Amino acid sequence: MSPMPPMSRMGTIDRRWFERVATARLAGADEVLPRLSRAANHGRLWFAAAGVLAVAGGPAARRAARRGIGALALASLTTNTVAKYATRRQRPVIDAVPLVRRLTKAPITTSFPSGHSASAAAFATGVALESTRYGALVGPLAAAVAFSRVYVGVHYPGDVLAGCALGMAAAAVTCYWWPPRPRPPHSLHTRVAAAELSRGQGLVVALNRGSGKGVPGRLPARDHLRLLLPEAEILELGPGQDLGDLLDDAVDRAGRNAKVLGVCGGDGTVNAACERAARAGLALAVFPGGTLNHFALDAGVAAFEDTAYALEHGEAIRVDFARVRDGAGQDVAAFLNTFSIGLYPDLVRTREGLESRIGKWPAAAIALIRTLRTADPVRLRLDGRPRALWLLFAGNGHYQPDGLAPSHRPRLDEGVLDVRTVDAEARLARTRLVVSALAGALRRSHVYRAERVRSIRITGLEAVNTLAYDGETAAAPDALLLDKAERALVVYSPAEPQDEIAQRARTARAALVAGATASRARAAT
Repeated sequence: MSPMPPMSRMGTIDRRWFERVATARLAGADEVLPRLSRAANHGRLWFAAAGVLAVAGGPAARRAARRGIGALALASLTTNTVAKYATRRQRPVIDAVPLVRRLTKAPITTSFPSGHSASAAAFATGVALESTRYGALVGPLAAAVAFSRVYVGVHYPGDVLAGCALGMAAAAVTCYWWPPRPRPPHSLHTRVAAAELSRGQGLVVALNRGSGKGVPGRLPARDHLRLLLPEAEILELGPGQDLGDLLDDAVDRAGRNAKVLGVCGGDGTVNAACERAARAGLALAVFPGGTLNHFALDAGVAAFEDTAYALEHGEAIRVDFARVRDGAGQDVAAFLNTFSIGLYPDLVRTREGLESRIGKWPAAAIALIRTLRTADPVRLRLDGRPRALWLLFAGNGHYQPDGLAPSHRPRLDEGVLDVRTVDAEARLARTRLVVSALAGALRRSHVYRAERVRSIRITGLEAVNTLAYDGETAAAPDALLLDKAERALVVYSPAEPQDEIAQRARTARAALVAGATASRARAAT
């Protein structure tokens, strides 16, 4: 007798295990698993989970939600448009499956691989790539959805395993275009000792209440700061008051106290405070109170509690400051994060409006296509060389990933500018740029260039009206010099892993909110 072919043997094993699951009796599963399986139809369960992460979690949770949805979209596309039509495996015969488990509406597509399992594994793996903690929460739910597809009788175990493998592969592929933020994210910073300010004693905080947000949905920023640092002096921006005047007042007071300036606001507010702190020789405590908080995240202070912990323990890092000066050497602007000329500001605005729904890389690709359609190239000279560019981007430090969607910096004191340009003179430059971006091959494109320099001179700007930096804009002079003030700032940042601080912060935050609520109740009575 000839041996059974490997595929036939695998099919036999698959059917055998399907029958075992079909005849199994698991306590409570008949009520839960069919409902869970239906809830995952069309990815509804995972979109809901992403929404919960985005609303209830912090920056890591929002990144995890975006990557999870991006991985799900890729897995679903691959499964439903390629894999199912390539195999055309029939669905299992469900005679042995009890009626109470069966779905009301049987699927009409082929069986291999399981699309539900692919989506579940893709979402869970995508979340775990950004946050192991949130991945551990989502993982069991994804596993239950995958198992439910066998339990309700619509897939063989092999279909589910193949779907899970495809989903995990899709999540891994997203890293090619959009590398996860590294963990630990701030281990490469140059650490330095700073003054220990117990309970915020001697600290002066400038609070831009237009961007401050404190505990999401619960405490205003001022109340949050007061509960964390009861002895700090808080100067709040009033209606009609100029932010520059508030910061100048805060710098003057901080210079007379502990020589530590605190700032609560978005990237624009933090940039203005950093410029003044560098000039006055003050250490800086940043409380992330904006929408994106790019600098705060790169500096290792994702929440107010991180900064409060660093102040309590005197932990800080060295940070570079980038300068923008005109042809006469006069200061035009300074930036902590990014500087750009050309279409980059419009590209970023379009991308940020889309990325919460479809993920960062797809949003960057769509934003690129939209902005290139109506953009005009910018003609200038870089270090004396004439160039026609779609955009010029300069980062304060080496941003990752390379490409048009940079998101984070492992170090803030490298002493370099990250300069990226897109050439407008090459033949079919726009088409080649879009194709390279979509294929994840931008670094090998001849129209895209990235280099690390200590300074760069930009001339021939007569036709350029504005330049953008850290969310702000300024009039562009005819000539510019971009260079670095290396390690010009001392910024408070905790040395301890943030996951441990976050765990303590959740406990402390609950106590703070309870205390604030009780105080308000007593005041009301």
